[in-house]
Amino acid sequence: MSKRKIVFIGAGSQVFTRNLTRDLLSFPALADSTIALVDIDEENLALAKAAVEKIIELGNYPAKVIATTKRAEVLEGADGVVTTIAYGGMEAIKADIGIPESYNVSINIGDTRGPSGIFRFLRTWNPMRDILMDIQKYCPNAIFLNYTNPMAMLCRAMQSISEVRTTGLCHSVQGTAEMLARWLGADMKDIDYVCAGINHQAFYIEYLWKGLDVYPRLRELMKKPEIYNEEQVRNEMFLHLDYYVTESSGHNSEYNQWFRKRPDLIEKYCTHGTGWNPGHDLWKIMQKQPAGARDDHRREEFNKWIKGDIDLTRRHEYASYIFNAVFGDQTVFQFNGNVRNFGLIDNLPEGCCVEVPVFADKAGFHPVHVGPLPSQLAVLINTSARCEELAVEGCLEGDPRKIFHACLYDPLTSAVCSMQEIKDMVNKMFKAEKEWLPQFTNITVD
Repeated sequence: MSKRKIVFIGAGSQVFTRNLTRDLLSFPALADSTIALVDIDEENLALAKAAVEKIIELGNYPAKVIATTKRAEVLEGADGVVTTIAYGGMEAIKADIGIPESYNVSINIGDTRGPSGIFRFLRTWNPMRDILMDIQKYCPNAIFLNYTNPMAMLCRAMQSISEVRTTGLCHSVQGTAEMLARWLGADMKDIDYVCAGINHQAFYIEYLWKGLDVYPRLRELMKKPEIYNEEQVRNEMFLHLDYYVTESSGHNSEYNQWFRKRPDLIEKYCTHGTGWNPGHDLWKIMQKQPAGARDDHRREEFNKWIKGDIDLTRRHEYASYIFNAVFGDQTVFQFNGNVRNFGLIDNLPEGCCVEVPVFADKAGFHPVHVGPLPSQLAVLINTSARCEELAVEGCLEGDPRKIFHACLYDPLTSAVCSMQEIKDMVNKMFKAEKEWLPQFTNITVD
């Protein structure tokens, strides 16, 4: 078998690059791969390259690494591509989060849905589409794995314009499964689950420990303050909706109308137990950092890592197992991936992006039919999925009114704003971010 080439786009995301490289090279069939790193930040790229070289050296792998700021140079003949990109910088984040906050739409993270997530999607779509077109041109048979948020909207848009084999991956499914096992005192090898929904709003429809449903036991554990307070939002959702959601409390506090619409609710549920304290002031803290502080932190963190004890033990990053299943030793691997809903979840919109069990093998991806979700979950998820559908349509058509309508029905936004306020907010966001939105010839919602 010829050596494989795997391209990391956005390789300056150093921790992820290190972790994925560690896992990839641990598979014997991938140990001699070429790891191609791409980033527009040359300093971060150099640090990432040095980290990969260190892993290759420590593992005595027959692999090699190359680094470039020009992705076309390395995409030719690639077997796998991974994206972890960000676009727009602090000015864009300021608009994404600051403008909704001025309308009392309290944002914690702002990278997935609601007005903040929608505008992040609109501007990220342009570089992501260009990457997709380059993959289609230079390596059309490659497996393309996206880790960039907003996951569902980006994957939905990409999968609607290209036949490239692509899916989106999120750490929250396996991460939350491990968290619940920790609460239960269970070993993950004894845990089985079925998880389905949309990205960041997928639920464990089944969660079994040695074949037994442990949801009743989890409900009892909610009475322990040290467990309840670890994930206040998600635990409240579990107690009232009967199933556990994948993504963290900080994220999920934004995706519904229950937790962030009043200051007292933010204090009660979103300040002490979201894991993202101080929550919605995150971007303000980033703004106050001295110039170059984030770069200094990256260098400091890298130096600490490379001088420490580097553990090459394989962890549980989906991407490495997927690549191994498709073009490594071809061991079939099951994961939760983001794919379009064609006969997968019966009571979510046809064609929307869902997160469901998927099998990867030498033939590619095989998503699993889940059937209908419990009705109370379908109501919540349908609202988000249909807003995402509107946002994708508006983006691909260059229609600002559809973007307004996508924001209009967002649960948190509509809980605190009038229709006119939402229109005014969307117009301000279009004006603030117009330099990143060339797909819109008109940036005013009439």
